[in-house]
Amino acid sequence: MIYDPPRLSASAVDSSLSPENQNPRDLRSNVYSFGATSLLNDTASEMAYWVIPAFLVSIGAGPATLGVIEGIAESVASFAKLFSGYLADRVPRRKPLVISGYAVANLAKPVLAMATSWWHVLIIRFADRLAKGVRGAPRDVMLSESVPKAGLGGAFGLLQAMDSAGAIVGPLIALLLLKFGHGLRTIFWIAAIPGLASIFVVWALVRETKSGAASAASGAPALPGFGKGGLGGLPTSFYYVVAAVTLFSIGNSSDMFLVLRAQDVGIAAALAPALGLVFNITYTATSWPAGRWSDRVSKRAMAAAGYVVFAVVYAVFAWAPSRAAIWGAMAFYGLFYSLTNPVLRALVAQTIDPESRGRAFGIFYFSTSVATLLASVLTGELWKMFGAAMPFYLSAGLAVAAAGMLMLSSEQRVVSSE
Repeated sequence: MIYDPPRLSASAVDSSLSPENQNPRDLRSNVYSFGATSLLNDTASEMAYWVIPAFLVSIGAGPATLGVIEGIAESVASFAKLFSGYLADRVPRRKPLVISGYAVANLAKPVLAMATSWWHVLIIRFADRLAKGVRGAPRDVMLSESVPKAGLGGAFGLLQAMDSAGAIVGPLIALLLLKFGHGLRTIFWIAAIPGLASIFVVWALVRETKSGAASAASGAPALPGFGKGGLGGLPTSFYYVVAAVTLFSIGNSSDMFLVLRAQDVGIAAALAPALGLVFNITYTATSWPAGRWSDRVSKRAMAAAGYVVFAVVYAVFAWAPSRAAIWGAMAFYGLFYSLTNPVLRALVAQTIDPESRGRAFGIFYFSTSVATLLASVLTGELWKMFGAAMPFYLSAGLAVAAAGMLMLSSEQRVVSSE
């Protein structure tokens, strides 16, 4: 899967790009470099992520503890995302923020191998999600500035495809290690190898794009219809999308609850990485095509379709008729991610003027992360009080409502000055 932005003359390249980055070959290098970084980082992350539920059980924790851990971790990430988004519009260089985010996350993961209590896992997940929050908005702004507007969907789609490819490689390595008799702690140690490699790639290969400070000082006018008249200088249509996505996110608890539910119907904990594998095969195969397709059709309609997919998957997990149904739903679940993650990020970049993209990404990520905090805690408590099916049915209902909100909205597109 190769993303190849159209070869444009310097005068035709997106006006949001800095002069030194208006060479198409230079622009492509950032897309590829961020893709390679995501591949390596997610290989490390997913090796550890899918075995954390089994690891928590081995040290005496359960679903409610998992909900607290994931909820606290997401709450920290949410504030980090908001702060880093505002910072990305103001600092002279964004690359150090991105490097530090990858560094902290990947230096913290191997420490899981030494954890002996659930609160050790909490601290490590805290550091991991904090680091992700710091790097997310600056990275996405840099990617937005590295391609023309007409290629935003494809660029984010490729980034997501590489990200989820790592999420295939990671669980596959974890499965092989378990098969050959290695313990969970060994998996955490080995995950450090691709993690450290991701830090090197982003440090050595990613090129700095237009600086937030220079952008703010330029006094560039807001693009037509945007940057004026909305809360905080952002358009009302942006906040409508944020409201819809936040409503959905209240039901979008940690995927670790899917793993625990699979164990309820007889899928062994040792097969948790295989659940991640089938999910990520679909995710990887469809992310780049979905991103490119979103450059030609309504991004809001595509995201709404993704929410419907989510509702179907969670209804199946609530009903849990058989192990075969769970495996099939997990594979289908990957389509939800590919129809929403890259598409919604491209939508934000497309409809917000360049001087405010960091702030917009920060608000977008903050709102969804706060809702995800509530979702993980709520799911854990509802599971404990009413059984496993209740939180899954609630999540499906909220997804349908959010899809309806997106379909009722009208898509606005930035009018380019080119």
